[in-house]
Amino acid sequence: MSSDIAIKVSNLSKCYQIYEQPHDRLKQSIYPRLQRLAGKQPKQYFREFWALKDVSFEIKKGETVGIIGRNGSGKSTLLQMICGTLNPTSGSIQTNGRIAALLELGSGFNPEFTGRENVYMNAAIIGLSREETEARFDDIIAFADIGDFIEQPVKTYSSGMYVRLAFAVIAHVDADILVVDEALAVGDTFFTQKCMRFIRQFQMNGGTLLLVSHDMATMINICQSAVMLFAGGQRRAITGSAEALCKDYLNQIYDDPTRHEQVEQQRSLHAQSSQRENARTHKVLKGAAPEINAYAVSDFRADAEHFGKGGVTIIDAGFFDEDRNRLTTVIGGQPVCFIVSVRANQPVLYPAVGLMVKDRLGQYLYTEGTDKTFRHHQLAFEAGERIDTIFHFTMPLLLRGQYTINVAIAEGMGDEHIQHHWMHDTVKIESISGPVVHGIGGLLNSDITMEFFP
Repeated sequence: MSSDIAIKVSNLSKCYQIYEQPHDRLKQSIYPRLQRLAGKQPKQYFREFWALKDVSFEIKKGETVGIIGRNGSGKSTLLQMICGTLNPTSGSIQTNGRIAALLELGSGFNPEFTGRENVYMNAAIIGLSREETEARFDDIIAFADIGDFIEQPVKTYSSGMYVRLAFAVIAHVDADILVVDEALAVGDTFFTQKCMRFIRQFQMNGGTLLLVSHDMATMINICQSAVMLFAGGQRRAITGSAEALCKDYLNQIYDDPTRHEQVEQQRSLHAQSSQRENARTHKVLKGAAPEINAYAVSDFRADAEHFGKGGVTIIDAGFFDEDRNRLTTVIGGQPVCFIVSVRANQPVLYPAVGLMVKDRLGQYLYTEGTDKTFRHHQLAFEAGERIDTIFHFTMPLLLRGQYTINVAIAEGMGDEHIQHHWMHDTVKIESISGPVVHGIGGLLNSDITMEFFP
């Protein structure tokens, strides 16, 4: 295998033996041998299910590749064979580098062991010595952020705590290849953002990432290429760009025969109950969007992950009304205030305050800052001053889901600046109602007209 190849899969197949009844398994272990000894053709007491059949592809070092396919297409089976926890029926897998994997929830953990014991066991399986694990242990625990539960059996953990600890381990073992199976779908928003920051850094450092997700936005955003699998081993896997295969996958989903049957049933019912005349006349229907988005917003997280020189400290941020009352809900399409409060620890010239709204994948959707607006004022902060920056804007209509806001204070103009305090994910926004289901968001103040012509 070439030195620039991280993973090479050649004619890989996996067949499972499916038994209709428990005693058929016993029959299979005894009768075929006796039948062969008697000179008879051995009978098979199971049926074959091919989870994967004749799959081949290569992944170069430093690539991020998505594994996509419908339920039952063999995605998790493929990852388990790549990680060595499942043996193939035929074919081969070659890997080049240390592999760290986060597969199905709780895999690799002993539920009776404490979190601490599982960290050492998991790290040892991946290839770290006890001394290496001890050197990383404090960083692992800080990343997981599960507090005193580290000394409790993991069988007492919630699903989110499982993922926190498992991801913390794989993030600190210096892996060359990272395998993640749907892990980003579990856990709170703030931890997901922390994982995304690690993944971005892992990619920048030349790591190889193999990712499984049903979220096509995640795939297109993170992956350069993809491998598509098909259920039942009926077709070989196909490879291509992540965007092209994600489009193909969505086409398969929406071209599902069951969807067509449901639509046909609706048409039939409508035809039976319709009282409209056959002859149609010109008709115009007008309306506005039926509902607006409402969002729940969290309080300021003073302990959020942060960095900076410390010349200025962010002490508060959040949504407020005009009377400076903190808001717990905001409405899409309505005027809002977002206030960032800072305290200067030293004199600062040309300060710039900024905010960034991110989706759950860490993509910046909306950003705003004071640099260009106040540059000509030659602003200066004095040591000990508190300064409030108030951003007035119309709240956008966001796709259903969860979002976070970064806030930052820097010194200097344009890109030539010093970052004094940057805080990740200080405020969470969660859509609790609204019609937006695709894209980034909906159009503000939209009216809709439909015209019917005979």
